[in-house]
Amino acid sequence: MTIEEQVLLKVKPTHEERELITEIVAKLFQKVNTAAKEFNIPEVEPKLVGSAARGTWISGTHDLDIFLSFPEDKSYDELEEYGLMIAREVAKDAEHVEERYAEHPYLNMQYLGFDVDVVPCFEVDCSSNIKSAVDRTPFHNEFVKERISGREDEVLLLKQFMKGTGVYGSELRTQGFSGYLTELLILNYGSFIEVINNACKWRPGTTIDLMSHGTVKHNEPLIVVDPTDPKRNVAAALSINRFAEFIDSCLSYTEEASMKYFFPDAQKPLDDTEVEEMINKRKSSFVAIVFPAPDIVDDILYPQLHKMENGIRGLLKEYEFSVLNSGTWAGENAVVLVELMSSELPNVKKHQGPPVWVGSHAIAFKSKYRESDDVFSFYVENGHYVADIKRKYPDAKELIENRIHTCALGKQLAMSMEQEFTILVDMEICSIKDDDFRIFLKNWSNIL
Repeated sequence: MTIEEQVLLKVKPTHEERELITEIVAKLFQKVNTAAKEFNIPEVEPKLVGSAARGTWISGTHDLDIFLSFPEDKSYDELEEYGLMIAREVAKDAEHVEERYAEHPYLNMQYLGFDVDVVPCFEVDCSSNIKSAVDRTPFHNEFVKERISGREDEVLLLKQFMKGTGVYGSELRTQGFSGYLTELLILNYGSFIEVINNACKWRPGTTIDLMSHGTVKHNEPLIVVDPTDPKRNVAAALSINRFAEFIDSCLSYTEEASMKYFFPDAQKPLDDTEVEEMINKRKSSFVAIVFPAPDIVDDILYPQLHKMENGIRGLLKEYEFSVLNSGTWAGENAVVLVELMSSELPNVKKHQGPPVWVGSHAIAFKSKYRESDDVFSFYVENGHYVADIKRKYPDAKELIENRIHTCALGKQLAMSMEQEFTILVDMEICSIKDDDFRIFLKNWSNIL
């Protein structure tokens, strides 16, 4: 039995799973239709979209996307009002309900063991004329359904390979491959192994256009023109790192195929001793800014965290700290982690002035620094006045404490940090006991 056949035994949905999904979807559709009649909105049509509709879901994953399709002539206000009215009615006997917001509100619920999104959308005539971002999803659904028959197993193999190698998921936390993108790759190359073989030859700028209709130039690492919208790149969310990591995994898989690419061993979190060993081996300094994570969805949280990360890197570099690495993590708390060559710098800072012979500028520099209490020494070097001055922030922790609010933080992060934040240095990081953070730390520092 090949490795791919062994994988399919684990990830291919059983007949019982398929029957259960059919049964649950029928119940949800009935609830939608009943609610629509009750509220006198009979023109609403429920649609199942996503991998469950296309037979490309991984066994054991119970996610359903139910779209409530409204006529195009409805207004945004009507879409939101009536969409949520119907969704709330559908969710009356759900185990858990949460209203979420993307471009417009939708409802997420736990229903009979399934994670269900109920999403209002407009019924538009083509995906180029969408009124809201989700309106194109039904077009994706139909495009794949009409073509994927007989290749569902290939999609399952590719999805599991991407999950196992950590590049699956287009959300901003991961910046990897979406489910729709994996399906298009299979449609383009024909099979899992052909995707793997061809990806080994990918380079930034690789373009796939199934319909040969792309009309816009894109600058992302991978360009997969949306078959339903010639202006859109389906791979726009894919970061250069996930792109490169996928290529690396494909190269390794072609050298020696293994189940580990699909089902890697569960990672153990670092314990305090291992954290200490990591820091001692690297002989660098770790600084973590820790604060309560605001209650917002990941696709809003992570862009703000990355913005904050870049701001802190810029602040540290401005004050001459050498940044080696940085990263972000979020659970109950959020963490921006920075690795520095050193978190402490000398008290003295060399400040070069103008050449001695430039007249008023040279006189002004000499007058300012010659007798200053914050100057250790004043001299001429290579024709320039030089003042060895006292460094304002020789300690990275003190710098961040005093200057972090000058960084671009994002609205919700700024509000959270106004209430509370802590700066941890080196072994103080061990006060963060969350196992997920310890696994993040292990991966982030590339501990083998």
